[in-house]
Amino acid sequence: MSVSTQRALVWFRRDLRDYDHAALYHALKSSQEVYCAFIFDTEILDRLPDRADRRVEFIWESVRELKQALQQQGADLIVRHGAARTEIPSLAKELNVAAVYTNHDYEPATKRRDASVTDTLTNAGIAFHSFKDQVIFERDEVLTQTCKPYGVFTPYKNAWLKKLNDFYLQPYPVDRYVKHLAKVTTTALPELESMGFVRTNLGSMKLPAGMSGAQRLFEDFIERMPMYQAAREFPAVKGPSYLSVHLRFGTTSIRHLARTAWQMGGAGAETWLSELIWRDFYFQVLHHHPHIADGHTFKAEFNKLPFPNDETLFQAWCNGRTGYPLIDAAMRQLNQTGWMHNRLRMVTASFLVKDLLIDWRWGERYFADKLLDFDFSANNGGWQWAASTGCDAQPWFRIFNPVTQSEKFDAEGKFIRKYIPELAACNQKEIHAPWLMPALRQHELGIAIGKDYPMPVVDHATQRAKTLSLYKQASAASA
Repeated sequence: MSVSTQRALVWFRRDLRDYDHAALYHALKSSQEVYCAFIFDTEILDRLPDRADRRVEFIWESVRELKQALQQQGADLIVRHGAARTEIPSLAKELNVAAVYTNHDYEPATKRRDASVTDTLTNAGIAFHSFKDQVIFERDEVLTQTCKPYGVFTPYKNAWLKKLNDFYLQPYPVDRYVKHLAKVTTTALPELESMGFVRTNLGSMKLPAGMSGAQRLFEDFIERMPMYQAAREFPAVKGPSYLSVHLRFGTTSIRHLARTAWQMGGAGAETWLSELIWRDFYFQVLHHHPHIADGHTFKAEFNKLPFPNDETLFQAWCNGRTGYPLIDAAMRQLNQTGWMHNRLRMVTASFLVKDLLIDWRWGERYFADKLLDFDFSANNGGWQWAASTGCDAQPWFRIFNPVTQSEKFDAEGKFIRKYIPELAACNQKEIHAPWLMPALRQHELGIAIGKDYPMPVVDHATQRAKTLSLYKQASAASA
């Protein structure tokens, strides 16, 4: 495509980097002057329940780094605070651009926003171009032989891997056309506080923001990737990549990550690549089944399970006060850091639904509010998996035992001790079920179960029987 004399605007969203960026590449390649913009969208921000939201601070820091990177090229990132559906068309008219370029977003609410922006721009004679960027395969690119979307992960993964080749992993050569960035006067970045948000503990966490943060984390993980399969299940071990939030906000390239794992090979790299494939899988599930975004189950027969939904039990779960140490440690990790180990996401979700008999949607919303790496498709998919209501979910009669999970994945209690210091003196057998300690032993350790740390709020065996009955009745009713 030959370069035209047109101006263009690139709208950054969940793709906060200046390299291997589909929309930026296409805009630079086809335009003489390319402006860049990011909108702190009030239609999203105003719905957040907490003004101390780590995600907003992470985005702010990443936007700041992107802005500085563009300034080094003689350009800038125009940053505004307002409703994106009006700010983008307004900015496009102000800059007198012929087209707006952006990357696909897949959630129903953002698709409606983009449709609104498209209509406004079209009426003003401005084109709107959107590209695939945050996944390797999207929408209808991986289908069954009968051209149907997959509802089970393993055959989807096999088809995904069969389709994969170098073409889908090659980076977009943004640098080749960087001279087409518009030379503009530097503009100010709105302060976090001016948008109604406050600083969090993000700066004290080992989770650097921005492109440079993603690069440091990935360079560290590459050395550990061969051990990923063995290390990933244990929350006290440095096993994960810790890149989920960077994938969420696009401060790293999915093509770069997948290409590295694909080329490295071996059990660790293949297992990690499988986790990246899960992302694509859940995105395509959302695309083909948008009703799940409205609170509906993937499996219709479980849409109205009559959960008791005890508010007191729910609050105990939220606050890490259930009396089950691994569950409580995981929830405290989430509340204190905005992150939770993947194994513990499954265990805590199973516990909420199948031990406390609380609707999975309650937990889904809580994670949505708290998770730094919250992504609707993966969060919904994970919760419906744990609740046995989703596609390729665990069978409804499979119920994690919170004590045996603790003994298996935190055998020495290192993770538990980090987040539940009141149990630090317990030995590695006692720490998984401290309520079983005799009174004399509790006195010896200087801890009173039921006072310093709660007794279990429910009995696992009793609740397991109730859960099996609940699901069995729903299955029978739909038969």
